Amino acid sequence: MIQAKTIDGVLLRDMVVAGTALLEKNREAVDALNVFPVPDGDTGTNMSLTMTSATKEVNQKEYLSAGEAAAAVAKGALKGARGNSGVITSQLFRGFGKALDGVDRITPVQFAAALKNGAETAYKAVMKPKEGTILTVARVIAEEAVKQAERTPDDYDALFTNILTTGDSILKKTQQMLPALTQAGVVDAGGRGLLLIYMGYASVLRGEELPTEESLSMEGEESCDDDHSLIGELKFIYCTEFGIENLYPDILEEDIDSFRRRLNRIGDCVKVKGDLSGVTVHVHTNEPGKALEYGMSLGELVDMKLENMAQQRRAAQAEEQPPVEDNTPLKDYGMVAISLGEGFNHIFRDLTVDQVVEGGQTMNPSIEDISEAIERVHAKTVYVLPNNGNVILAAQQAKELCEDKTVFVIPTKNVAMGIAAAIAFQPESQPEENASRMEEAAQRVRTGTVTYAVRDTDLDDLHIHEGDIIGLYNGKIQTVGNDIHEVTVNLMKEVVTEDDELITVYYGKDVKPEDAQSVTDELTEAYGDCDVDMQLGGQPLYYYLISVE
Repeated sequence: MIQAKTIDGVLLRDMVVAGTALLEKNREAVDALNVFPVPDGDTGTNMSLTMTSATKEVNQKEYLSAGEAAAAVAKGALKGARGNSGVITSQLFRGFGKALDGVDRITPVQFAAALKNGAETAYKAVMKPKEGTILTVARVIAEEAVKQAERTPDDYDALFTNILTTGDSILKKTQQMLPALTQAGVVDAGGRGLLLIYMGYASVLRGEELPTEESLSMEGEESCDDDHSLIGELKFIYCTEFGIENLYPDILEEDIDSFRRRLNRIGDCVKVKGDLSGVTVHVHTNEPGKALEYGMSLGELVDMKLENMAQQRRAAQAEEQPPVEDNTPLKDYGMVAISLGEGFNHIFRDLTVDQVVEGGQTMNPSIEDISEAIERVHAKTVYVLPNNGNVILAAQQAKELCEDKTVFVIPTKNVAMGIAAAIAFQPESQPEENASRMEEAAQRVRTGTVTYAVRDTDLDDLHIHEGDIIGLYNGKIQTVGNDIHEVTVNLMKEVVTEDDELITVYYGKDVKPEDAQSVTDELTEAYGDCDVDMQLGGQPLYYYLISVE
């Protein structure tokens, strides 16, 4: 039974931490809901990383105002968002936070309205919203929550009962809303992840226990390097250590857990070890007095030690030369490419791409990763090549953060399209003209990929078993077999037409050059009118990526 009538910043923070913990605990199960059997089903991972970033941000300080806490959550989610599911999740929190601007304590009516604003914001962020996804789950939950709040405006228990019941119901319906989900017999992965977050919220409001510290790397006791001489961002200045002895008779184990959570709100590198017989404490914070005050609420303080890490850092850096300021004029154009694989990275650099961001299948870069790469390009206009269908949305959001540059996101869905776009770039053209030319060049590329199945599944008329070699064209599995060479050659029969002139074979890091040469030789013989080239891609998970133009 939820007793709370309003939610302040501290309680909202605890709800977000719990939601993040529950999502992380079930991350692999959410990943497994991805319908396609290729080794890049990472919805749960992307959402979990997004939420972890949100939680880290709201942990930077103790927010008493719910509106300020919600804004911090939104900021962290946006910075850490990766993959389509992560970006949509960040937009849900962005709209949620905006609706609570200036609100100190959230009423059920305000909470429901914020959920609705979050859903509306997420829909606007997606160019072509698809029903049966996390968007649907968020929208239906929010709509029903608003109705419930109108009926019982002061009852959080009724509101969250409605949220979870509605969420479970609409999540089950997603299986019938998308043919791919129907055939695979699963619900939408993103919708499942969102419902887990809301379940975490409810657990805190109901006073139920969740293993928050153990589940989150950002609160884990081994997640922080305590080397004070390390170069890098220093968010918290004072390394604070002390012991607590002679704990008061009324102190419980739960109070020590609460103490740990309070420290996480004012710092990082938190280590709280011990039990009711005594506790040792370590925290990096800007409020050492508050850390000591929290400790005194449990018992007597001993062995206190306080170090100014900023002073130590300045001393360590005193002999270093200051960075040379770049006073050269901004060039007209620059490029950023998302790439994964030694060979592809070299190709993009040879094509004068300024910044190569590591990322691709199963490793989508965050919005912050992309925006920082854009900012590092010393140019007025920057073209971004996402090179993955699951990165395009993050790139578009990164563009919005870089207001001092003109940014064009070329919607390349794979690295072959990105290479074609980079080749089409002409420095003497106008920005819009270049963007149009690059996009047209990318769209002319047709790509086949060869990988392996990570699970048993039935798609259309294909019966696929875990470990099978599969060939895909236009996102659809065309061939299945047990031999990489055979599947690759058969796949090209579906891709190459009589009008094509160039075939480029990019082989992955797990493919021997001689095996790639064998495939190249057979394609050369089969398609005599085409030039066939072989290049090291170095990509993981995918044996071959073959582009046809």
